[in-house]
This record gives sequence, structure tokens and C-alpha cells, in this order.
Amino acid sequence: MSTTTVSTPEPDEACAYCGSRIFDHDPICVRDCADNCGSPTYFCNYACLSAHVDENDLTAGNACEWSPDA
Repeated sequence: MSTTTVSTPEPDEACAYCGSRIFDHDPICVRDCADNCGSPTYFCNYACLSAHVDENDLTAGNACEWSPDA
């Protein structure tokens, strides 16, 4: 079992997608917990998160093909 430390980002933390200051908007924190809950990635809003997901083809793979029988 891995543990995750929760901390508040710096006041001038930049959006991973557009570079805007996240606290000027509606920030979102994302972690890849399939990979040992690595460092958080911050996005200033859901639009930037969605664009990041689309541009990096992150909807492909087992997350979108889950089956309760698998």
C-alpha cells in the first residue's frame, strides 16, 4: 500500500497545460495512482485538464475498457 502526502501548492503554481496561475481560476489536482501516486499535476480548470487528456490520448486503454467480468 502506498501513501500520499497532501500539501497545498505554491500561490504561483502554474497550470501544467496553459501556464496560467492555478489559483486565478478553479484549480484541479491530478495524481497518477496507478503509478505509485506520483507527484501531483495541477491544472487551472477542467478545460485545461480535458485538453491535456485529449492531446495525450489518455482516454485510451484499460480505463475506458473496464469490465466487471475481467
